[in-house]
Formats: sequence, C-alpha cells, structure tokens
Amino acid sequence: MSERPTTPTRILVVEDEFLIRTLLEDMLVDLGHEIAGSAATVDQARALAVAGGFDLAILDVNLEGQEIFPVAQILAERNLPFIFVTGYGAGGLPEHFRGRPTLQKPFQSEKLEAALIELSSAA
Repeated sequence: MSERPTTPTRILVVEDEFLIRTLLEDMLVDLGHEIAGSAATVDQARALAVAGGFDLAILDVNLEGQEIFPVAQILAERNLPFIFVTGYGAGGLPEHFRGRPTLQKPFQSEKLEAALIELSSAA
C-alpha cells in the first residue's frame, strides 16, 4: 500500500481480548513498528499513558465493560496521537473525540496501515 516507515514507531496497544491484542501486535510488527507496551484494562492503560515511552496508541474503546475515554483524555492532554478501535464505529464516540482516527472491528492490516498513515500525516 505504501512505503514502510524508515524509523519504527513505538506503539502502545490497549485491547482486552488476548487473541485480538496478539493479532494487532503481529500486524503492527509486520508493518515495521515496535510494540512499546500493551494493556488489557483501563487501569493498566492509564498507568502506561502517564508513563509515556511510546509515539502513539491504539485504544480499544470498551475494555471489560469500561470505556477508554479517560485514557484518551490523558493522551490528548499530552498531545500524543491515538487511534480508537471499536465495533460500533465513530458514531459511538463522545463528540469531542469524533474527529480522531477510528478503526471499526473487524479490520485487516491494510485498514490499520491506512489509519497509521492518516495519523502520521495529521501530526
């Protein structure tokens, strides 16, 4: 689809379903990126968002029944880019987050790559 990054982007992956998280991490590595960390709960994601050490984040909207929006707010305040992943589409996001890149589940590697390119071109 496009040229692979010359410098790998360090990505935080937030997804509560183990198999989906593993698949997403594999896709990211195949696209030439590094996994800076992963979280399966809002509390884990909040701690990693505060600690930093990554270039961007991919956030599942619903983690075990809890919404990810407090973590998204931390990232927005720190000016760190992120992509939402949801089965409900962008319409299910709070109004102030609707302009953020969103991937609708299920998605293929090509859609993930397109979202990453969109995010990096907006930065």
